[in-house]
Amino acid sequence: MKKKLISILLSVSMVAVMLAGCGNSGAAEQAPAAYASQSSVEAPAADAAEEAPAADTAASGDPVEINMFISSPEYADAITELIAAYKEVAPNVTINYETTQNDYPTLLKTKLNAGECPDIFSSTSGKEISTYLDYSANLADQPLAGAMSDSVAAVMKSGDELHGLSIKGNYFGLLYNKAIFEECGITEFPQTLDDLEAACEKIKAAGYQPITTGFAEWWVFKHTFQSFLDAAGGDDVEGLVNKFAAGEAHFKDYPALYDDFFRYLDLAVKYGDAKPLETDLSAEDAAFGSGQAAIMNGQGAWVEADVIAIDPELKIGFDGYPVGSDAAQCKVIGGSDQALRIYKDSPVLQETLDFVNWWYTSDYGKTWFNQVAGVIPPIDDAEAPDFEVIKQGNALASSEGTNTLSIVYSTDSFHQAFGEILQSYIAGTVTKDEACTQIETKWKELEGGN
Repeated sequence: MKKKLISILLSVSMVAVMLAGCGNSGAAEQAPAAYASQSSVEAPAADAAEEAPAADTAASGDPVEINMFISSPEYADAITELIAAYKEVAPNVTINYETTQNDYPTLLKTKLNAGECPDIFSSTSGKEISTYLDYSANLADQPLAGAMSDSVAAVMKSGDELHGLSIKGNYFGLLYNKAIFEECGITEFPQTLDDLEAACEKIKAAGYQPITTGFAEWWVFKHTFQSFLDAAGGDDVEGLVNKFAAGEAHFKDYPALYDDFFRYLDLAVKYGDAKPLETDLSAEDAAFGSGQAAIMNGQGAWVEADVIAIDPELKIGFDGYPVGSDAAQCKVIGGSDQALRIYKDSPVLQETLDFVNWWYTSDYGKTWFNQVAGVIPPIDDAEAPDFEVIKQGNALASSEGTNTLSIVYSTDSFHQAFGEILQSYIAGTVTKDEACTQIETKWKELEGGN
């Protein structure tokens, strides 16, 4: 049998960046220093062999190997626990688990072109459902489809067919340190860019670093950008994305993009890390968790366990991005931005389906999302973890509504190119106008034919 592989690629800037922000921190050992301390949540007791009739066929057969290649290595420990629990259900099944964030879209396409499609692979939900449709099994008639929440299923579908499942739901926004804000006399989170700049000045004057950016990670930029894209797109954000993909839209025509988004980036650099392009997720965790930085850019609920592990008394606040002069546009974003796909021509298709059905429907699987991974469950019959980001995200979504999860209207091939161009802008090697032109070109080049 193959030895189980957990391949984590670490990086700085363009060289091997890691740790997608779409996950949580049920994981600890796979990553940089900030992940060495982990959440104290314990795995639910897994008397798993009695839970999953869907896996009976796998439990009694010949040795089987399932190859799982996904992004989001922040889930590595949590998924390793999941795999270990499933081994009790199906002792004959070995799941070879490989995960990386850096250049995942390219690495996946290399495998596909070589005829080595993993039995389980991942992509962005939404548009990428169509991108990989020829490789993806229709899961609509599987038990997991009945367990999946409607909001998750909506971005996993192609027509009436279901071509993905999710590890989690998400909230996207800015985390902030309530204690620092109180000390600085800031009574509420800034809702406009002017308010944000004024707050940063107060925080800086008090001796704190206002923002930690994470700009070494390309995916941080897509998390940040979508709030400004929502402001530009109004009631038809998807239509605006399609115009960019067709070469019919330009940054200069949308002040929320050309002015406000770049102003936000400039403020983040001005009030942020000394070396923003060397600040990855682990460095963000350390700066925010230690109380050095007051605001954490580009993240969500997936970092909470890690920063709390640094300081259990940390008072976390959560809100949307100030995207301009209209406070009403400052909203959190909610939804499921990643899909796991099942290779439709897998030689172990039934055994793979048994595994993911068990994941979504067994007693262990239902508690895994909350107690092990610490994420917003993508299934209906499961409790959410007791995280401040999730509780405050729920409250804000209820009182103010949410902005659009516009990440899903583009592919990660574009998102990675987008992030790398903005890293060049922050490095000073391209101007704002040059960055905008390069982004527009890449948008058309990578998305125009999809």
